[in-house]
Amino acid sequence: MNLTLFGATGMIGQRIYAEARSRGHTVAVFARPTSDLKVLVAPTKVVTGDASKPDDVARAVKGQSAVISSLAPRGDMKDFLPLNQALVTGLQQAGVRRLLVVGGAGSLEVAPGVLLLDSEDFPKEWLGYAKTHAEVLNFLKTTDLKWTYISPPTLIQPGEKTGHYRRGENQLLIDEKGKSEISAEDYAVALIDELESPTAIGKRITVAY
Repeated sequence: MNLTLFGATGMIGQRIYAEARSRGHTVAVFARPTSDLKVLVAPTKVVTGDASKPDDVARAVKGQSAVISSLAPRGDMKDFLPLNQALVTGLQQAGVRRLLVVGGAGSLEVAPGVLLLDSEDFPKEWLGYAKTHAEVLNFLKTTDLKWTYISPPTLIQPGEKTGHYRRGENQLLIDEKGKSEISAEDYAVALIDELESPTAIGKRITVAY
């Protein structure tokens, strides 16, 4: 497929880029003009622009098979929802329907009707980050795109690529040892698996060991 990846230089974005390339997909990277792309294996097609401007997004994604967003909140995080709204508007302008989004874990349920971000032991320093990710999920539910929002478990970090993972929907996945984790490499495997064999159009899924 011909893909455009937003947020390619982040920890998860780098691994999504590598996984997609390893499977033969053509990946165009959308980046700010000042971005340092040395972390990505060359050669790559780079499209520069401002992701908060729908016209820039539309220009970058026109004719693509799908778009992957690994964008993350920055600073005071107030701009993250508008950024995603601009991204969706740009896709709509370009006539691109398929969007896969790297989401957050905070909006997953830890008990019926109880979200992880509302639990007593959820780190307060991550609360704003979790809430703005949840706002994006709620926004995607109002769009007409063929979107999939993929929540990680509570811990995602660089590690080994095993090719194995479990999939869930709205509940936090915890293993028999009480851990909720996955390597960024295997998260990328799961995301590209969903891209290639979609089973969660218009839905949120989560992946973990």
